[in-house]
Amino acid sequence: MHETLIWRNLSRYPNLERSLPGTAALLSSAMPLDGVVVIRVEHQGSRPRVVAEDWLPGRRHAAVPTGQSNDEDREAFWSWHRAGRACLRARGGDVLSAGLWPEEGEHDAIFGPLHEDSPDWGVLLLVGAAGSFTPDHEDRAQRLLEPFSTALATDRQFHELNRLRETLEADKRALLTRLDRDDIIDVVTGSDAGMAELMERVSQVAPTDAPVLIFGETGAGKEVLARAIHVRSRRRHGPMVRVNCGAIPPGLVDSELFGHERGSFTGAVAARPGWFERADGGTLFLDEVGELALAAQVRLLRVLQEGVLERVGGTRDIHVEVRVVAATHRDLEAMVRQGEFREDLWYRLNVFPLVLPPLRDRRHDLPELASHFAARAGRRLGGSPLVPSAEDLELLLSYDWPGNIRELAAVIERAAILGDGKRLNIPAALGPRTSRAMERAGPRREGNGDPPFPSLDDVVRRHIEEALRLSRGQIEGRGGAAEMLGINPHTLRSRMRKLKIQWARFR
Repeated sequence: MHETLIWRNLSRYPNLERSLPGTAALLSSAMPLDGVVVIRVEHQGSRPRVVAEDWLPGRRHAAVPTGQSNDEDREAFWSWHRAGRACLRARGGDVLSAGLWPEEGEHDAIFGPLHEDSPDWGVLLLVGAAGSFTPDHEDRAQRLLEPFSTALATDRQFHELNRLRETLEADKRALLTRLDRDDIIDVVTGSDAGMAELMERVSQVAPTDAPVLIFGETGAGKEVLARAIHVRSRRRHGPMVRVNCGAIPPGLVDSELFGHERGSFTGAVAARPGWFERADGGTLFLDEVGELALAAQVRLLRVLQEGVLERVGGTRDIHVEVRVVAATHRDLEAMVRQGEFREDLWYRLNVFPLVLPPLRDRRHDLPELASHFAARAGRRLGGSPLVPSAEDLELLLSYDWPGNIRELAAVIERAAILGDGKRLNIPAALGPRTSRAMERAGPRREGNGDPPFPSLDDVVRRHIEEALRLSRGQIEGRGGAAEMLGINPHTLRSRMRKLKIQWARFR
């Protein structure tokens, strides 16, 4: 019997139920065995429990007594309870040969304690016919205790991890139920339509580690886009940590982002890792990065360049591997010119910019978004999804949505509440805005003699072209078209690409 083969067989699988049959077959070629049984005793005085057993064909019923009942579980209990009493006698560390259940039929057994220094210990039980074991077999059994002890400990850890995984899965399902979601991953509505070009750029940059800078108005869904980048990256199994830079008090920015050591300032009663350390191996989403103070921007630049940070009050460098996705609704380029944002950090973050269009420029996605929010609101309030009518969609399409998708979700939720969870009351949810929205929509033109009513894209195209004409083709900067229109230059360029406006002809 080669011990290396025993180790190899027991290590093939993490649980003894799968690794024992092959090991028992190997042992039976070197010892006169009817079966091999591994028993665990959870703690002193508890009932022994069979972890794994393997018997030669037809030998289990010959070796295991019938007990006091035909019930299989009761038979097993009485059988292994008797074996457990013998186990206790074998706790001394050496193998013990003993007659097994002599009143039920003579069988020999070799007991060997496993993992004897742990409260969670066990016994290796080798069963054979009466008179089949010799002192040489006892010596061989002694050499089996170490590999079987390791296998028993691995088996326990394997089942503990499985129980933990099942608990976490149950918690995840409960959380998704409370959030009324089918999956933890946010779905980007419109990724197959109006957002197709943007999602193609997301697919290009996601597999890389390049920093991404997302431009978009408040409520447009910048965090959803950041999560889409994370789940498509090689870091998708790592953490996705979101930090709202605008919500951190200026005096605590360094401590929040980079952590602090114990005693570094009043109230620092313990060391605390910062958001960069918590996101190690994953993605850190810096929302509203334009709100960071200049002092914090210097330390952020070092982490981006070198992957090294130093906690507040610390003296050692800490290496982190974090993919940074930043987002802002502000014009960072203008802030650089005004000295409010570091130029070197701007170039470092702006490796791959993404411009997220506002909802008013994604009106073809609005019916799908409204249906999504209505179904979610209906399930939350009444148990069944709601569906917006054609009149509801007409009202929603006629509104400008300055709050973007966040405002749309709030309006749909309010409409479902006003409809008692059974229908959507969109006019009441929009309130005074309804009449203004209908006024902006203008009267309907019918009849063959009326001129065609211009589309929204036509109106926007003419307005942008007029601004470009007045600015002589200048898009950004003082007197540029973006300043005239009151929007971010990146947003203006995105709309110009969509509307196929050639800015060069206005220069």
